[in-house]
Amino acid sequence: MQQKSADPPHFNLSILGGGLAGGLIALAFAARRPDLRVAIFERGQHLGGNHVWSFFASDLPDGAEALLDPIIAARWDSGYDVRFPGAQRHLKTPYRSATGARLDEAVRAALPARHIFTGAEVEHAEATSLTLKDGRRFTAGAVIDARGSRGMPHMAGGWQKFVGQSLRLAVPHGLTRPVVMDAAVEQIDGYRFVYCLPFSATEVFVEDTYYSDGPALDLAALRARIVDYARSQGWQVDNVAYEETGVLPVIAEGDFEAFWREGGALPRAGTRAALCHPLTSYSIPDAVRFALYLSSLDNLSGSALLRTSHDRAAQHWRQGRFYRMLSRMLFGAAAGPERWRMLARFYTLPEALVERFYAGQSTPLDMARVLAGKPPVPVAAALASLTGRGRVLADLGAPDLGAADLGAVS
Repeated sequence: MQQKSADPPHFNLSILGGGLAGGLIALAFAARRPDLRVAIFERGQHLGGNHVWSFFASDLPDGAEALLDPIIAARWDSGYDVRFPGAQRHLKTPYRSATGARLDEAVRAALPARHIFTGAEVEHAEATSLTLKDGRRFTAGAVIDARGSRGMPHMAGGWQKFVGQSLRLAVPHGLTRPVVMDAAVEQIDGYRFVYCLPFSATEVFVEDTYYSDGPALDLAALRARIVDYARSQGWQVDNVAYEETGVLPVIAEGDFEAFWREGGALPRAGTRAALCHPLTSYSIPDAVRFALYLSSLDNLSGSALLRTSHDRAAQHWRQGRFYRMLSRMLFGAAAGPERWRMLARFYTLPEALVERFYAGQSTPLDMARVLAGKPPVPVAAALASLTGRGRVLADLGAPDLGAADLGAVS
């Protein structure tokens, strides 16, 4: 039967948000369920935004490499380096970086153009329909919310905040692999490190990052510190190709069910569902696992996806208990300038343990190894942080960021 022109367009699955989580869901369905009509709605003019997402090759589950391949902008099979005061280490785990521009290209290549809506501000959404601010209405077998989060209500912890710039240099920088963590820098505003990705011989992405008690982001100060860092490395900067900023929640404790109830009655993905690493804020491992899982489901009704997304997120919350405990120790037991000691000690542990940690798959033996030995924070402060009698942790509800945006970890 031919659809009447007055009927709203209908899709099997409508994805709200064209960031990492939403884009990977679209790519997974395009690859694995091409028979379904999948649409994506993004309020920005481009999918993926202005972001670099990085991950370790060991983070990926089976089937993920092919899904991620189109969005990867750089690969470093020789591993990566970390630096701390008086110590440095090379780890051999291959490292990858994806970009928002690549995600935009990949989704546009995978979905029909008429299924991609940019500049699309959602006015109202339910499990099987949505209405845009311009009045257009759409129906769907299911609507899933992957619009990221401007905070984590009913949760507490700290903040990972950063400014990253892609620097074009007059002469080669000399890096052959990423520096994932250079903490041999002045410790300011909590635990500070600089992150360097050599995208070409004369282009390096430099990110000044902080594990801080508060979300305030002083853009001018961080930009100046990137200039100082480049100068300390002997790099002559011709220009800044682009810049991104982010303020991400580092989850130490919370009430998951209260968080979920406050988010409404839509199926969710990404940080909308708290699907990220509680301590590192890494998002690709959870985003790709969830996208592959959704594309394997037979029942894609709105009510089924609401149950599925809740249950999957609740399972992830339970499995993240160990990492939240470490977040409590980092923010509740260690004074800001001393937090680097926890990370420095962590990086003395076996490489396979480090890989499982970042993938969110630490074993009980791994957990014991992380906690064993001489503690890098005072014992009394660590115990107080774990029993709730230590330093009061920050409320991770939506922060007042001023000119800075909350980076999308979804």
